[in-house]
Amino acid sequence: MVRLILACLALFSAFLAHAQDKFIVMASTTSTEQSGLFAHLLPAFKAASGIDIRVVAQGTGQALDTARRGDADVVFVHDQAAEEKFVAEGYGMRRYPVMYNDFVIVGPKADPAGAKGKDVVAALVKIAAGGAPFISRGDKSGTNAAELRYWKGAGIDVTANKPAGYQACGCGMGPALNIAASSSAYVLTDRGTWLNFKNRGDLAVLVEGDTRLFNQYGVIAVNPARHPHVKVAMAQQFIDWVVSPAGQGTIAAYKIGGEQLFFPNAER
Repeated sequence: MVRLILACLALFSAFLAHAQDKFIVMASTTSTEQSGLFAHLLPAFKAASGIDIRVVAQGTGQALDTARRGDADVVFVHDQAAEEKFVAEGYGMRRYPVMYNDFVIVGPKADPAGAKGKDVVAALVKIAAGGAPFISRGDKSGTNAAELRYWKGAGIDVTANKPAGYQACGCGMGPALNIAASSSAYVLTDRGTWLNFKNRGDLAVLVEGDTRLFNQYGVIAVNPARHPHVKVAMAQQFIDWVVSPAGQGTIAAYKIGGEQLFFPNAER
């Protein structure tokens, strides 16, 4: 009897150890978490696969660096040029487009800079000319990379000659929005995080609809040729699911106040 009990305990322990090993680490942009998408998406994947996903939410640049070190099994980010470079360098396997939304500029409802409109570049020119406060994430995230492209398009090099009201916080999207709300500043944000943001204060969406504000997300498994310990099979299982009709439908179903936050566009 004692031997039987010990054998059962050993089997149970082995089962627990196996169950605890059935997880992957995902390095991801903050917007996928702070928008609430992952709280909606990842439980659906776990129910379908039994695989848990442990998220490290960072700016896209930091997330890709985490994966370069072999500290993640998969990345879910939104800077296509940086993602393609990551794959070209051999750190990632194939890049899969998953979904998109858009960036918007939010700012004080009174809009002292007169930035309101559709043209993101014209808006930044006005914000800079008026010396209005502008909060930049300044964290090498996908949002920060897009913002820098827009400033460049406006003929302004914020790294060499910052406009009077420009402030880089080196923080995620949620904290950047909090700073903007508390200081009546302008800020570029992804729409998903904005829709899930509760502490809006006097902020409102002022600039939207410019085709340059398109925001694409992609997912990539880390290359085991670089880091043999990565769980590439489970990472690929997540990728296959998130680009499948089931995963794409789960993304489309995520809404706040009846408004869809992300739009699936995987290429099968």
